Amino acid sequence: MLERLPIESQRLLGTGLRYHLLEWRAQEEPANGSAVPTVIALHGFLDSSWTWQVLVDTGLLDRYRVIAPDLRGHGDSDRVGAGGYYHFMDYLADLHDLIAQLGCERVSLVGHSMGGSLAAYYAGAFPEHVERLITLDSLILPPAQNTLDSIPERVRSWLAAWERVRKKAQRPLADLEDAARRLQLHDGRLHPELALFLAERGTRPLPDGTRQFKHDPLHMTPGPYPFLLDVASSFWRRITCSTLHVLADASEFQASEALQNEYLRHFQTARVARVPDSGHMLHRHQPTAVATLIRDFLDEPTP
Repeated sequence: MLERLPIESQRLLGTGLRYHLLEWRAQEEPANGSAVPTVIALHGFLDSSWTWQVLVDTGLLDRYRVIAPDLRGHGDSDRVGAGGYYHFMDYLADLHDLIAQLGCERVSLVGHSMGGSLAAYYAGAFPEHVERLITLDSLILPPAQNTLDSIPERVRSWLAAWERVRKKAQRPLADLEDAARRLQLHDGRLHPELALFLAERGTRPLPDGTRQFKHDPLHMTPGPYPFLLDVASSFWRRITCSTLHVLADASEFQASEALQNEYLRHFQTARVARVPDSGHMLHRHQPTAVATLIRDFLDEPTP
């Protein structure tokens, strides 16, 4: 690991939160003398910016400036604090301010799972700022009960879960090895060496010698607003950039082919690629294959 070291930094966003960023600077200058392309990589639920290190280490993304933030309440970025919550559009506000601070007129977005959904929403809300869009296993099956009529009961469940989180202390981890085992428990394909690397960067030590995952436990509560296709598709239809959806062939969460096709029909220029021998965390399972797809797509001439 860490064959291409990132630069770590922090930025205070207009939303009031301090974001932790990793930046891998380009190792190759563009042959035509143009500016180095910027790629913003958005991690998934309960993950962190360090999830992208394994892709960068392939060397296949050396010609890009890759910037990966820890989304609010994840990794080393700020939690929302007392009285706050993690509504999905809050991530959109953070991303919008981050892109403005980076001074990039246009960026390419790569997002895994939740990060892919965020990237697609941003590309629909601000199509003028997005050069290319790549989602990794983000066409996920929503619960069948996700309807407008489900919202009142969902709000009841949300508030009950919030109360449970307030009353229950976060479970400690005995040591790094214990944290790595927990990661592998939820991802049976995760290599032990990579599991230990991610555990070290995804946990913090406690005074008694144990460790604790860095993400805010509040993330473990179901949000009050369900995924609604009518809402999501209103963003997807506005996307004007070339879009690639990379799917794992053995994802634990992927929607049926029929539902995937229903999703895809709302994108103007979307195409699909599948990665063999991979689960939902496909970028960890097959980093070379995923990095190759990303590089080749980013390198295509603009239509």
